[in-house]
Amino acid sequence: MECYINGLGSVGIQSLDFNVRNDEPCVLKSTNKAIHPSYKELIPAAALRRMSTSVKMGIYASHQAMQDAQVENLDAIITGTGLGCLQDSEKFLEAMIENDEEYLTPTSFIQSTHNTVAAQIALQLGCKAYNFTYVNGANSFEAALLDAMIQITSCNADSALVGGIDETSTQFDRLFQLSGLYKAEDASIDFKKPSSPGACLAEGANFFVLSNKRNKESYARLIDVHYFNRPQQTIQLEVEGFLQRNKLNINEIDLVFLGYNADSQDQRHFEEYASLFPEIAHAYYQHLSGSFFTASAYGLKLAAEVLKNQEVPTNIIYNDIKPKQLKTILLINQSRGVDHSLVLIQSC
Repeated sequence: MECYINGLGSVGIQSLDFNVRNDEPCVLKSTNKAIHPSYKELIPAAALRRMSTSVKMGIYASHQAMQDAQVENLDAIITGTGLGCLQDSEKFLEAMIENDEEYLTPTSFIQSTHNTVAAQIALQLGCKAYNFTYVNGANSFEAALLDAMIQITSCNADSALVGGIDETSTQFDRLFQLSGLYKAEDASIDFKKPSSPGACLAEGANFFVLSNKRNKESYARLIDVHYFNRPQQTIQLEVEGFLQRNKLNINEIDLVFLGYNADSQDQRHFEEYASLFPEIAHAYYQHLSGSFFTASAYGLKLAAEVLKNQEVPTNIIYNDIKPKQLKTILLINQSRGVDHSLVLIQSC
C-alpha cells in the first residue's frame, strides 16, 4: 500500500503567510523565536495561558495540516521531539530552587513530559486512536515519520498525523550555547562557508497528514525512511544501500535536500554526503527554519511543496545545478556525525 502526504501545517520563525517562492525570509540570528499566530480561535483562553510554546505551536500546525488535507478523523497521532516541553521543565526546576524543594505544584512537571503535545492534540480532537511520541535526538522526527508510514502501509490506517516540535527556553538555551551546540553570538552566520562552530538556535512545529489515498491536492508520495546512529559502514554504502532497497541509483535522484546549519563542525559531514551527488542539484532549508532537533520536518515540508509546484524556489538552491525534472527528492540530515537520516519522496 502506498503512502501520500496530503496535508501540511507549520509554525516557525518565518511569518505564518511566508511563501518561499515569493517572499524574502527573515535574517537569522544566533537565537530565533517563532512568530506566533493567533491561537485563541483554537484554544480556550484559560487553557492557553497554561500551555507552553511547543503545545500551542503543535496544536495550530496540526490543525493547519488537517484542514489542508480535509480530514476530520485520524487513525494515529505521532510526534517527534528532541527535548520536549523545555519551558515547563524550566519552570518546575526554578520553582524547586526558589521554594527549597517544598510546596511545589505538580502542574509544570506534568506538562513537561515529552508526549504532552501529542496528548493535547488528541484531547482537542477527542481522538482515542494510536498516540505515540519519539524522542531520539536529531532522528526524532524521522522515527515518528517511519512509524506513521508503517501505520499507513502495514496497519490499515487511513490517515495519520505526524509532526516534529521543539521549543526554545532561556536557561537551557544558555547551556546549549555554552556547550557549543548553538551559536552564542550573531557574527559569522554563513550557511555555505561557515567559519564558527554552533548552529542557529530556533523553534518550530511542522505537521503532516499521511494517507493511503491520493487526491488531487496531494503533495508527494512518501517512499521510504531510514535513520541510523554512528554509521557502522561508510556513508556511501549507507546511501547506496538505501537507494538500492528502493530500486534506484544515485543518478536517478533529481534533487538532494541537505540540512546545512551554519555549523563549521557539522559542515564536513554534510559535504561528505554532498560529494556523493556531484552532478545533482542541491537544496538547503535551515537558513529559513533555523536549527532545532526536528528542523528536518521543515525540510520535508519544503521538499513536498517543491514536488507539488514542480519548481525549486531560488532562495533554497545550494549549488549551481538545475534539475532536469522534479520526480524524486532525497532528504539527508545528520547531527555532529552521530544521528543520520534519509527520507525519499516522489511526485504523485
